[in-house]
Amino acid sequence: MSFGQAVSAFFSNYANFRGRTRRSGYWWAALFLVIASLVLWFVDLQLFSGMWPQELLEQGSGPLSIVFGLAIIIPVLSLGVRRLHDTGRSGWWVLLGLIPLIGSIVLLVFYVQDSQPGANAYGPNPKEAQSPTL
Repeated sequence: MSFGQAVSAFFSNYANFRGRTRRSGYWWAALFLVIASLVLWFVDLQLFSGMWPQELLEQGSGPLSIVFGLAIIIPVLSLGVRRLHDTGRSGWWVLLGLIPLIGSIVLLVFYVQDSQPGANAYGPNPKEAQSPTL
């Protein structure tokens, strides 16, 4: 999956908590979110300096960054759930992220694991090529 395909899939599956997401799709989408956050942070610093508390701007809590963060809460959760489904785990494991440090480390380990081979309870493996039906 390419960068563009992953970003497109991220936004087209905005609130889709079913199915599976490949490891490449997850990490390309994560890279896009980091880049977008950095760009918005820079724009916030340029546009709102003097109008917004400087400490908040320097921490990445400018108005554009806050709106972007609120807009991507659901798609980020759904992406994480679909990635967990791809490894054969329930989406409820995403709640591990609420446990400071340990939860994030465990989720990171889950997210870097390869897809579960073949179909699982959450659908067919997106990594395996679909054979055309005649």
